[in-house]
Amino acid sequence: MAEADPGKMVNVHEAKTHFSKLLERAHAGEEIILAKAGKPYAKLVPIDAPALPPRKPGRFKHLLKDVPTDIWFEPMSDDDLDAWEGKYSNIL
Repeated sequence: MAEADPGKMVNVHEAKTHFSKLLERAHAGEEIILAKAGKPYAKLVPIDAPALPPRKPGRFKHLLKDVPTDIWFEPMSDDDLDAWEGKYSNIL
C-alpha cells in the first residue's frame, strides 16, 4: 500500500467518535485513511453520484389524456364567475 498522508489518517477510536464529520469530509471529495494501531487499515472515499437520465418535460402527458377536466374544478355559475373576476367589487 502506498504511503498514507498523515494529515488525512484517522485512528479507529477518533473515527467512531467523529464519524458524521468524516462522512461529510468524504462526501466533499476528501479521501480519509482509517488507521488501526497507527497503520493504514481502510480508506473512506466519496462515491460517484448515480447517473440519472436527463429529464424529459411532458413525458407523462399521455397519462392525463383520458382524465375529465371537470374533476379539477366545479363549474361556476355566471354570478360566481363575475364575482371571481371582480365585476362586483364595488358592491361591498
